[in-house]
Amino acid sequence: MNDPRLDKLAKVLVHYSTRVKKGEFVFVRADEVAAPWVVAVAREATRAGAHVEVMLSSQEATEARLKYASDEELKTGNYMLEKMLERADVWLTAWAARNVKVNAAIPAERLKLDAQGQGGWRKIYSDRMASGKLRWCGTQFPTYADAQEANMSLEDYEDFVYGAGLLDKDDPAAAWKKVSESQERWVKWLDTKRSLHIVSEGTDITVGVAGKKWINCDGRVNFPDGEVFTSPEDTNINGHITFSFPGIYAGKEIEGIRLEVKDGLVVKATARKGEELLQALLKTDEGASRFGEVAVGTNYGIQRFTRNMLFDEKIGGTVHMALGNSMAEAGGKNHSAIHWDMLCDMRQGGTITADGKLFYKDGKFIDEVLV
Repeated sequence: MNDPRLDKLAKVLVHYSTRVKKGEFVFVRADEVAAPWVVAVAREATRAGAHVEVMLSSQEATEARLKYASDEELKTGNYMLEKMLERADVWLTAWAARNVKVNAAIPAERLKLDAQGQGGWRKIYSDRMASGKLRWCGTQFPTYADAQEANMSLEDYEDFVYGAGLLDKDDPAAAWKKVSESQERWVKWLDTKRSLHIVSEGTDITVGVAGKKWINCDGRVNFPDGEVFTSPEDTNINGHITFSFPGIYAGKEIEGIRLEVKDGLVVKATARKGEELLQALLKTDEGASRFGEVAVGTNYGIQRFTRNMLFDEKIGGTVHMALGNSMAEAGGKNHSAIHWDMLCDMRQGGTITADGKLFYKDGKFIDEVLV
C-alpha cells in the first residue's frame, strides 16, 4: 500500500508547484524504482485534465552506456529527452536510486564526456524555463539506497523527506505560501545589492551580483525547497572558498574542496579526496570553471547532511555555490554542461555582507536589517 503522503506530494506538485492546467502537456520522468511516485503524479495530473507522458530511466542501462559506449557516443545528446523538453509545458522529475554507488568505478574522464552530452537538453531546459514556456519541479522518492546513503532507516528517511516538504501539515501548500512571503522580503532587499562578501572557516570570497535577479525558492521548482539564489556576475568573483561537506557528483564524493577564484575563474582547485574527478569536471567545457549560482539555504527543518543536494543545499544556515551552468531567469550568462552545487557551513561564525552591510551571521538572516 502506498504511503498516503505520496498522494499528498503528488497533489502539491501538480496543483501548487507547477499549477497544471487542463490541456497542458505534462512530462513525468524518474528511475524505474520510483514507479509508485510516477503513478501518483500521472494520476493527479490526468485528473487535472492534462495530457501526460511518462519516461522511466534505468540505472543499469545508464551504467552499461557509461561502461561500453564510445567516446563519441557519450557526447551524443539524449534525443528523447530533448524532444520532450521542446514540447512539454510542465516537467516533473523524481530522483531515486537502487544503488547510489553505481558509478563508483566509472573513470572521471567518461563522466566528463557524458556531462558534455547532456548539454543539449540542459540548454533547451534553461532557455524554456527562462522564457516561461516550461515549468519544472524536481523532488525525491525515498528508497532503501537513498536512506542508507543518509545513514537512516527507510522509515526514518521517509519521515525526513516528507517532513522537509511540510507534508505533515494539514495544508502543505498554505505552509509553503507562508515560507514564500517570508523569503520574498529578502529577495527584494538583495535585488538592490551589487556585491556579497562571504566569510567562514577557510572562506573569504566576494561575489558580484549587480543587476542580477534573486529567486525565491518556495516549492515551485524544487520540492522540498527553502533557499534564495541568484546567478552571479561570472567574471566578478574573487577570493577563495572551502566547501564544508563532500561535493557529490554522479554518486562520487569529493572531499575537502578548496577553490581559488580570480575574476570569476577558478585558478586553483584542490581536494583531499577525489581531486582527479574535480579537475576533470572543471575541464568539462569553458563554463565549467566559472560559477552559475550563489545561494543561501533557508530550510531550518533540514539540519543534517544526507549526501543528497536536493536537501543539503537547503540546510538552514548554509551557503552554496554551483560551478557551471547559470540560470537565465536570474540574469545568468554562464553556460556549461554541468551545474554542480557545493555547500559551505555558516553556522559557526560565518558572515555575509551586502554592499558593506552585515545582514547574515552564524547561519541566520538579521531581520532587523529589513526594518
